[in-house]
Amino acid sequence: MSKLGNIGARLYRGEVGYDFIGKRKIWYGISILITITAIVGLAVRGLNMGIEFSGGAVFTAKTSASASQAQHYAESAAGGHQAVVQKLGGGSVRIQISGMDTKQALPVQEELAKDLKIPVKDVNTQLVGPSWGEEIANKAWLGLGIFMVLVVLYLAIAFEWRMALAALIALIHDLTITVGVYALVGFEVTPGTVIGLLTILGYSLYDTVVVFDSLKEASKDLTKQNRFTYSEVANRSINSTLVRSINTTVVALLPVAGLLFVGGGVLGAGMLNDISLALFVGLAAGAYSSIFIATPLVADLKSREPQMKALAQRVKAKRAAAAAKEASQEDTEDPGPAPADAEDGAAVVGPRHQPASRNRGRGRPSGKRR
Repeated sequence: MSKLGNIGARLYRGEVGYDFIGKRKIWYGISILITITAIVGLAVRGLNMGIEFSGGAVFTAKTSASASQAQHYAESAAGGHQAVVQKLGGGSVRIQISGMDTKQALPVQEELAKDLKIPVKDVNTQLVGPSWGEEIANKAWLGLGIFMVLVVLYLAIAFEWRMALAALIALIHDLTITVGVYALVGFEVTPGTVIGLLTILGYSLYDTVVVFDSLKEASKDLTKQNRFTYSEVANRSINSTLVRSINTTVVALLPVAGLLFVGGGVLGAGMLNDISLALFVGLAAGAYSSIFIATPLVADLKSREPQMKALAQRVKAKRAAAAAKEASQEDTEDPGPAPADAEDGAAVVGPRHQPASRNRGRGRPSGKRR
């Protein structure tokens, strides 16, 4: 831990650092590749929309049958409709069958009670209409749109429009990757998924705003000096907040990983998967985008300004002059090859080294010699 703290302190002081801005084309390429994969997965596989969005029937019953047996009974009773079964606590099962209305649900309820060997009244049935799911989806899109607009306005006022644009691109990047992972994995999309998506946007913005705040403070009166360019200051801002961003992300990912892998995978609480997967993928993508996408985009946009171009030229000229001066000093300090002997008949080039004076009058009083 002490070594990690020492590295963090050195990163903050600028003594060491990684060139994130200089290698930004690599990060852009990786992000584009991941985004294209997510879009292709979304187009090919599509989203597994939950019953809250597609409509259908939900049957809950207490039984000793396993989840696989309950799924077989439900699909047989539903006449080909696909069933999603979750094992609940207390020996109960939750069976979801999409695309089913009231007339179809009653025979299925009776058939399930017969197969599970329980009374019909012990099978609790709830119907979800597709119009309700459509209303939830519309509200989710409306909430997402309002969130994006408010975020862009806030960042444009608190920082500048370039940072607001970069943060918006990073948010879209995180959302696309998260939704694409849902399509590739096939997890069910529920209202919990929507909550998870809105939550990760806040976490993603947190890391981004931390870096932007450091960059804003470091770039004050930047054009009045000739030592650093805007890209170099941006790179130093990333390095100074790198350890903080990593620590925050790891601490946030640990409990979410417990929900996803332990709760959903080991314990079989599948209802936790919808929100935990969104949080896990979104937090990781948000940490990546705040370091490798948002700030490099700001540096690219700012470097196109005439003032920043002039600053970069001044910094380049100053460094070239310093390098030339240093090279000249090294040439002056170098004595060069030894001069040729006069006996060889070679001319002596450069300053002549006079022999030391014999000083015949050393120790005698001034005046004429005796």
